[in-house]
Amino acid sequence: MKVLLLGSGGRESAMAAALQRSPAVTELVAAPGNPGIGRTAEVCSIDVADPAAVVSLAERCRPALVVVGPEAPLVAGVSDALRANGYPVFGPDKEAARIEGSKSFAKELMECSEIPTARGRSFNEVSLAVAHMDALGPPYVVKADGLAAGKGVLVTQDRAEAVMGIEERLVGGRFGDAGRTVVIEEFLDGEEVSVIAFSDGRTVVPCPPAQDYKRALDGDKGLNTGGMGSYSPVPSCSDELAAAITDEVIEAMVAALAARGTPFIGAIYAGLALTTEGPRVIEFNARFGDPETQALLPRIESDFAELCLASATGQLEGMKLHCRSDVCVAVVVASEGYPGPHKTGLVIEGIEEAESVAGVEVFHSGTRLSEGMLRTDGGRVLAVSALGQDFSQARARAYQAVSCVHFEGALGRTDIALRAELKERGRA
Repeated sequence: MKVLLLGSGGRESAMAAALQRSPAVTELVAAPGNPGIGRTAEVCSIDVADPAAVVSLAERCRPALVVVGPEAPLVAGVSDALRANGYPVFGPDKEAARIEGSKSFAKELMECSEIPTARGRSFNEVSLAVAHMDALGPPYVVKADGLAAGKGVLVTQDRAEAVMGIEERLVGGRFGDAGRTVVIEEFLDGEEVSVIAFSDGRTVVPCPPAQDYKRALDGDKGLNTGGMGSYSPVPSCSDELAAAITDEVIEAMVAALAARGTPFIGAIYAGLALTTEGPRVIEFNARFGDPETQALLPRIESDFAELCLASATGQLEGMKLHCRSDVCVAVVVASEGYPGPHKTGLVIEGIEEAESVAGVEVFHSGTRLSEGMLRTDGGRVLAVSALGQDFSQARARAYQAVSCVHFEGALGRTDIALRAELKERGRA
């Protein structure tokens, strides 16, 4: 079958690789894609958040399945437009995607469905938001209500910084419409874990847990980013705990959305904190996570394209997801200054050498071709993923490959999956 993949980041690069491994996929078209995806797929340059443009492309290439990678097209209603024209889509409609597009909506739905989450309230006025923040106490958690590319969350012990964060969002317009409402939450203390599942609106098929690293610097310091690395599985999340999360969180949200008449079709993501009182939801996303996807899909032995198609056509019941026993560690190579201002257009070298390391795949996140050279074109440039029989081997392979990649100012965290490796060695 021909598949149309929407998106251009590291997540979509990993999805493209997984789709190409499927015997069922005869042709892959990606929009807008990136140079990594373009090595094995046809790429088309369009605005994937424009429903009319996406439908026009679908009419030209006639895919048997459309896979939507990023959140912006989902919130813009691209899935709705494609389904209205008869295309099977792996990705929720606009209303179901509100679980990511509006944190206040997701919070209300969790409370109504008794899904465990942090206490929090939504505000449009600075004084009321600050008063609630003070009542909760530090650490302070301030979230832009809408989509902010993973950068709309502020967590700080500094009250003045938190107040400034509220003012930047509500008054300064730092995140545009996404920040016109803020959610003030209690801080959830505990190791974080991401659980992602395929959903056809009724049936849920979970992936193994993964862990993401949001902070820019080692030791979880620095600013929040879109994600600096990930790994799977997660030793601190047992099979029993993962099953409970699937039942009490993922399936509960899918059931709640179905009861509203807006069934969730696609990949549903729950980011949780493993607190002393049990798992608590930090956020829901309406798609695969980035960079969790780069650590999950290399482990999946099941046919990714068939799982997406089954989700899109309501045929997940009875299907199971099979994974290899290997672990996977994904390290993001970013531009100097990220998530703040950074240079682009810098020449990238060493990817072929990196991919020659056993078990390694390099996924493109922010790259472009110019004057015959591969160059940087974003804050997160590459995700280097490595499989290994244990975390020690996977980390060694990942960082060996990272050392092969060169561009001016390239940076990345050096502690991705370190906690898992230490636990594996009995030192944590």
